Amino acid sequence: MASAGDNRTQTGRGRSHAERLPRLLSWAGTAASSETLLFTNFISNFRPIPYISAMSQSGEKGKFPDAAGYVGFANLPNQVHRKSVKKGFEFTLMVVGESGLGKSTLINSLFLTDLYPERYIPGAAEKIERTVQIEASTVEIEERGVKLRLTVVDTPGYGDAINSQDCFKTIIQYIDNQFERYLHDESGLNRRHIVDNRVHCCFYFISPFGHGLKPLDVEFMKAIHSKVNIVPVIAKADTLTLKERDRLKRRILDEIAEHGIRIYQLPDADSDEDEEFKEQTRVLKASIPFAVIGSNQLIEVKGKKIRGRLYPWGVVEVENPEHNDFLKLRTMLVTHMQDLQEVTQDLHYENFRSERLKRAGRAVDEDVMDKDQILLQKEAELRRMQEMIAQMQAQMKMKSDE
Repeated sequence: MASAGDNRTQTGRGRSHAERLPRLLSWAGTAASSETLLFTNFISNFRPIPYISAMSQSGEKGKFPDAAGYVGFANLPNQVHRKSVKKGFEFTLMVVGESGLGKSTLINSLFLTDLYPERYIPGAAEKIERTVQIEASTVEIEERGVKLRLTVVDTPGYGDAINSQDCFKTIIQYIDNQFERYLHDESGLNRRHIVDNRVHCCFYFISPFGHGLKPLDVEFMKAIHSKVNIVPVIAKADTLTLKERDRLKRRILDEIAEHGIRIYQLPDADSDEDEEFKEQTRVLKASIPFAVIGSNQLIEVKGKKIRGRLYPWGVVEVENPEHNDFLKLRTMLVTHMQDLQEVTQDLHYENFRSERLKRAGRAVDEDVMDKDQILLQKEAELRRMQEMIAQMQAQMKMKSDE
C-alpha cells in the first residue's frame, strides 16, 4: 500500500511547472509581486525542447543522432577505416619456383605493374653453379585513395643447380631474419613506426610438366609450412587440357596430405554472410591449387583488347575463369589479404617469438649453471688445499715430537 508521502510525490510529479510554482511561493511566505507574476507566465508558457538532431543553416543534417540513448561508439569502425587508409597497408609476397615457370610475368599481371624493369636473365651455363639469391622489390600502389606498400620477394636460382639439396636454406634464413628484425623493433623503445617486412604469403609454383610434386617440392614445403602461408600454384596451365589439369590438382592435393604439408586454408564464411560471399569462398577452396596463366601482352579480340597469349589455334585469355584460375587467385589474395596478415602475426610469428624467447631463457639458465659450476669447483679445490695443509701440519708436528 502506498503511503501518504508516496501519494504526494506522485501528485507532485503529475503537476506542471506553472502549477507547482505558486504553491512553492506561498509556502515560502513570499508575496506574488509583479516580477513573480511575469516569471510565472513565462514558466506556464515554457515547453521543454525535445532531443532532436542538429540542423545546419543550409538544412543539412548534422552529426547528432535522432534516436534517444545513442552514445556514438557505432562510429568506431569509421574511425578505424579513416586511420587505416591514412596510414596505408603493407604486404609482403614471396614467389618460389624453378626458373622459366612465369613467376615474374604472373606477379606483373596480378598487380598491373612492372616490378622487374632491368632484370638480368642468366644463361644456361651460369645456372649450373648459381646459388639461390633473394631479390626484394618494393612498389607503392594506390587505388581509389588506398595505398598499398607491396614487397615481392623473388628467389632466382631456386632449383636450377644440379645439387639442390640445400638450395632452400637461404630462403628459410631470410624468413627467420625478417621475424628477428620485427621482434627487435617490437622490443625497442620506438614502436610507433615499425616496418613490417615479414613474409605474409608464399606462392609456390609447381611445374605442369611432371606427374605431381617433385622431391624438392615436398622437402621445401615441409621446411617452411610452419613459417609462412603457402599457396600452391600450377604454372603455365595453358599447357594442360582441362582433364589433365583436374587430374594434376587431385594428385598434388593427395601428395600434400600424404606428406603432412600444411598449406594456407581459406577461412570458412560466417553464417551471417550473404550467399554470394559463401559461394565465392566455396569456389576458391575447390580451386586449390590454382592453375594460372600470366601475360603482359595485350591482344585484340572481337574489337576489345585483352591480356592473353596468342596461339595458332586460338587465344588464351588471362582473365577468363573458363581458361584458368588467374581471377580466382587474385580474388583470394585481395579478399583474404587481412587474414593472411593475421595468420602470420598470430600463428607463425608467435611460434617464432615463443621459440626465440625459450632459447634466450635456456641461454640464461646455462650461464647461471656455468657460474654455479665454477663456484662449486673452486670450493672443492679450496677444501682439497685445506686438507693438504692440515696433513702437512700433522706431519710436521709428528716429526717435532720425535
